[in-house]
Amino acid sequence: MNLSFWERETWFNEIDFAIVGSGIVGLTCALSLRNRFPNSKIVIFERGLLPNGASTKNAGFACFGSVSEILDDLKSHSEEAVIELVRKRVFGLKLLREILGDHTIDYQENGGYELFPLNDEALFEECMEKLEGVNNLLKETIFNGKSPFLIKNDPFSFKNIRKQVIFNQFEGQLDTGKMMQSLIQKCLKSNIFILNSFKIESYLPKNNQIQLNFVNFGEIYTQKLLIATNGFANDLISKENIVPARAQVLITSPIENASIKGTFHLDRGYYYFRNVGNRILLGGGRNLDFSGETTTQMQVTQHIQEQLEALLRTTILPNKTFTIEQRWSGIMGVGNQKSPIVKELTRNVYCGVRLGGMGVAIGSLVGKELADLASL
Repeated sequence: MNLSFWERETWFNEIDFAIVGSGIVGLTCALSLRNRFPNSKIVIFERGLLPNGASTKNAGFACFGSVSEILDDLKSHSEEAVIELVRKRVFGLKLLREILGDHTIDYQENGGYELFPLNDEALFEECMEKLEGVNNLLKETIFNGKSPFLIKNDPFSFKNIRKQVIFNQFEGQLDTGKMMQSLIQKCLKSNIFILNSFKIESYLPKNNQIQLNFVNFGEIYTQKLLIATNGFANDLISKENIVPARAQVLITSPIENASIKGTFHLDRGYYYFRNVGNRILLGGGRNLDFSGETTTQMQVTQHIQEQLEALLRTTILPNKTFTIEQRWSGIMGVGNQKSPIVKELTRNVYCGVRLGGMGVAIGSLVGKELADLASL
């Protein structure tokens, strides 16, 4: 691209911090850097026309893990590690709400419910048997002596679901679009540049700077590089073995006399749904095709979409008339551990990635930690 003097001076020369990715992590990282360095030049490079990955495509759950998910984590992590995972999610949500305000993101704390299919007695029995232990693990360390999880009867009369559900009184929901719009506006008001359709191909140290090589653009230099691309992280940092994980979603038309309100988890969290006004947003099914969903392709598949629709018609909305208005997918970044990776890769190159399915919960905290690391 043949840049003018003005373009190069304004946007591309003398960059102090270049951030790759304008999702929750990248935007909150930029805001944290601006608070610490009010006169620095901060530029965010985004590969898509909009934030591309999961930040604008997620279900808007303000959650920290269902009982079955926490029990699964305890099978591969120590108790101390699981407590720290949950603590980071809870603190990350608190930080996000403090940065943006509950009204701005339409935050609602309607509670969350874990539902159990009639045909999975083993999971139901395990969760009921170990519920007190999970509460004891978390209530004193994180929730000021309050048990986060309670046993209730299903208040919404779902079909093919056990009568008893586990209710999480601290779980909430938010408007993903308003959240991201507000973060972007805060960055722009803070004199942070956001440049879209800039896909970085590679980087290398050069003359005490970091050279960024872009697809169809050329090279740009920065003092420090911060990578916040999560599901696309392998494009730049393959040694960390971050695996892309696609999540498929759909949303219904408005439903008359809809009573469902809150966030819901089913089948170890592989299915999840919530109300958006009087619509139902439903996602999941990655467990039906793990290999096929290990991809960065933004597509939906017939097999998983059919299963999502079947779940709507047989379990969630069995006696309601509705149509499917939209279908989409987002890309998460997962790995063999649930904890995010926030580290210095090489001198003046840092990353904040591997957020798993908890980007809303921990994204702002990872962004802050990434900024702190690059500020040392």
